Amino acid sequence: MLEIKDLSFAVSEEAKEKEIIHHLDLTIENGKFVVITGPNGSGKSTLARLIMGIEKPLSGQILLDGEDITALSVTERAKRGVSFAFQQPVRFKGIRVHDLLRLASGKNLSVSTACAYLSEVGLCARDYIDREINSSLSGGELKRIEIATLLARHTKLSVFDEPEAGIDLWSFQNLIRIFEKMRSEIQDSSIVIISHQERILQIADEIVVLADGRITKQGSPDEILPELIGQTAPVSICQRLQ
Repeated sequence: MLEIKDLSFAVSEEAKEKEIIHHLDLTIENGKFVVITGPNGSGKSTLARLIMGIEKPLSGQILLDGEDITALSVTERAKRGVSFAFQQPVRFKGIRVHDLLRLASGKNLSVSTACAYLSEVGLCARDYIDREINSSLSGGELKRIEIATLLARHTKLSVFDEPEAGIDLWSFQNLIRIFEKMRSEIQDSSIVIISHQERILQIADEIVVLADGRITKQGSPDEILPELIGQTAPVSICQRLQ
C-alpha cells in the first residue's frame, strides 16, 4: 500500500519558491489500478517523480507498506519494489533486450523466461530477444519492452508517466490490452498511471484528478468520467480538464 501524507513540493523560480504540489494526501491500496489525471501543469508528472524518488519533497511523507521511504534514493526504492516507466523510455546502446530483462529481474533469466515476458506484451520474442535497445526500435516497441521489464521485476508498485506519449494508434491499442491484462492479474501489488487518455481512464479502479497540485476529485470511473467528459460533449479529456 502506498500512503502519501501532507506532501508538498516546490521549485525555485525567479529567486522565489513556486509550490507545485500542495499538502497532498493520497492512499493507494494493494490490488488497485489507479489513474491520475488533470490539466497540463497540474503536478501529475511531478507527483510520479516524487513517488519514485527522482524529486525530493519540500515536506510530508511517502510510505510503502508502512515504511517511510521519503528519504530513500531511487535505487533504494527500486529495491523495495517501486518501478517507474518514463514518458520516453531510455535507449541503451549496446545492451540487448535479453540483457535488460535479466537486469530488471535481478537474476540469471533464461531465454525462455525472457521470451515469455516479451510475448506477454505482444512482441514476437524471436525477433526481439537479441535486439539492441537503440534507435532502431520504435517508440511503441520501446514502451512494450519497458513494460516487459516491469513484469520481470514483479514489483509492489508500478508507476507509468503518460505511457501513451509518442506512440501510434496501433501501439496505443496494444498498450490498452496490456494494461487490461495487468489490471486483471494484480493482487498484492498496485499500478499508478499518469494519463489523460479516456481509454486508460475507463479501465481504472479509481481516478484521481489533480489541479494546481491538489486533488479535486477522486472516485470510480462511473463517478468521475461523466464529470470530465460530459454525457454528449464531443471534446477531449484534456479540454474538459482545462
